[in-house]
Amino acid sequence: MNKKTLHDINVEGKRVFVRVDFNVPLDENQQITDDTRIQAALPTIQHLLDEGAAVVLASHLGRPKGGRDPKFSLEPVANRLQELLDSNMVFMAFDCVGEAVNDMKTEMKPGQVLVLENLRFHDAEKKGDHAFAVQLAHWMDVYVDDAFGTAHRADASVAGVPAVMRSHGRPSVAGFLMEKEIQFLGGAVENPERPFVAILGGAKVSDKIGVIQNLLTKVDSLLIGGGMANTFFKAQGYEMGDSLVEESSVDTARELLAQGSDKLVLPVDVVVANTFGADAPSKVVGADEVEPGWRVLDIGPATVAHFANRLAAAKTVVWNGPMGVFEFPAFAKGTFAVADILAGLDAITIIGGGDSAAAVHQSGLADKMSHISTGGGASLEYLEGKELPGVAALDDK
Repeated sequence: MNKKTLHDINVEGKRVFVRVDFNVPLDENQQITDDTRIQAALPTIQHLLDEGAAVVLASHLGRPKGGRDPKFSLEPVANRLQELLDSNMVFMAFDCVGEAVNDMKTEMKPGQVLVLENLRFHDAEKKGDHAFAVQLAHWMDVYVDDAFGTAHRADASVAGVPAVMRSHGRPSVAGFLMEKEIQFLGGAVENPERPFVAILGGAKVSDKIGVIQNLLTKVDSLLIGGGMANTFFKAQGYEMGDSLVEESSVDTARELLAQGSDKLVLPVDVVVANTFGADAPSKVVGADEVEPGWRVLDIGPATVAHFANRLAAAKTVVWNGPMGVFEFPAFAKGTFAVADILAGLDAITIIGGGDSAAAVHQSGLADKMSHISTGGGASLEYLEGKELPGVAALDDK
């Protein structure tokens, strides 16, 4: 990893601006239903406090439209953070920029935490507005990015603030969570321990064409499941019944099959249902035996065994996307079986965020994985070989 991290700088007595990902789910009563993202940022925050810094935390939450909206306030996050840090030194700002916020920054003492209000209450955040970035950076001595989940966006707080800091000779570095993401995902793409196997699922081939093309040049095997497999089956001329098929991507799937014929591994059997529902009647059929009126909703047991054989000797595995409609228990067996296989491997196992991360947590096997990414979209773009604005903006070693 060629980017500077918290290990490379001294923060004692400094005001540190930390871009975190506190985009947590809230219920109708503004109660946090899952604080995983807050917990993930704690090592970085605690380190800064232990080293004598004053910490300013900035995040977005949800997709507010047209200014301030109490439903998307970060106040519940500040309250939860206060509980997790067991500290009365956590304060909440009414906004993220402005004179009142600047006054709070100037008055901060080492050991204090200031949570800024939702960045997306200002349209300038997503526009990457330079003037907005200047305001965010005001009075700050150090910038730390610990929000890998937003690293693929050139938002003002992600790419703009580091640019402002650099123009003033102030450091911009990766937090511990960002460092871990870059090490695991970057290591898998650039220098994996072999055999290197990737598993891709989810609904659409079109979402992952770039990922497939990039990984085919790097992996020893690429296992395909989920709804996207249907488009590959259609490219082979199979009848898919009422299954989800991206007709516009069939030709691309055919090209990918030709390109990766020795590496691309498709399901050999599938679980089909005659309606889309949790209690739909289902059966297992061969991948080329889907009848009219039926639809593929999961991989079958023979495919699980086939994938297990391909994974048995793997030393690095990257998984992004479920194997079926895992939201329905009857069609979650393939996804959970893959999680179980990975949990038993003597390998580096990396889960690429999003639905696959949710599935691993639901399976109860999260602690058996080497790394679960906090960024679905960002991890996909990283695996695609794209340069992420949030990573590029950090100081090189």
